[in-house]
Amino acid sequence: MSRKNQVGVYGLGRFGLFWATRLAEKGFDVVGCSRRAADPPPGVRQVSVEEVLDSPTIFYCVSISSFEEVLAASLPYLKEGAVVMDTCSVKLYPARVMKRLLPPTIQAIATHPMFGPDSGRDGLEGLPFVMDNISAREETFRWWIDEFTSWKMDVLMMSCDQHDREAAWSQGITHFIGRTLAELNLGSTRLATKGYQTLMGVVEQTCNDPLQLFYDLQRYNPYTKQMRMGLRGALVTTMEALKEQEDIL
Repeated sequence: MSRKNQVGVYGLGRFGLFWATRLAEKGFDVVGCSRRAADPPPGVRQVSVEEVLDSPTIFYCVSISSFEEVLAASLPYLKEGAVVMDTCSVKLYPARVMKRLLPPTIQAIATHPMFGPDSGRDGLEGLPFVMDNISAREETFRWWIDEFTSWKMDVLMMSCDQHDREAAWSQGITHFIGRTLAELNLGSTRLATKGYQTLMGVVEQTCNDPLQLFYDLQRYNPYTKQMRMGLRGALVTTMEALKEQEDIL
């Protein structure tokens, strides 16, 4: 791959529109498709599914739980030599799906842009972008590494397994805490400390994402159950320590 040409974005939801916009800003001819009518930004054309899948490079910006079904339905339309990249927040699951479904003529790269419309609203510089080569030619993989590096993102080459291990205790726990705090219906107060404001920021950021993302993060990352059990154990330990202090009184 030697030039910026057409790229397809399959799924123009909240993240898909955000990602399509960033690609267009970097000089790509971006086409996208969605189950419902979207309001694509300048530089992004909403077209048919078939036209998106005719692109030499396709980014799948769909929910984790729908990825296998969407990819399977795409197979008759993908061009030989096409580059397929998922953008799922877990990596082992979509990597296995791509290995199982895609023919050898299709190049697959697992990616995780570890940001979204909220955390990336002020730019992508310094934000982490994870990549793992599933079946792409080395020159293709290297081209995209160089491209994303030129965006000044923190491009991380990492195995899908290592990603999921680390993400369970970073992104996974953040979304779990954010959704849990949201259940308390906490509100603004004149007594809000900086720490409280930070917690409310976590609630806002995680709850701005679709609820399905939260469920998928917990379900499809094989290491999030261990995270939740660890969190439960830590809570029990803290509560028991407080009880011991209360018993002293």
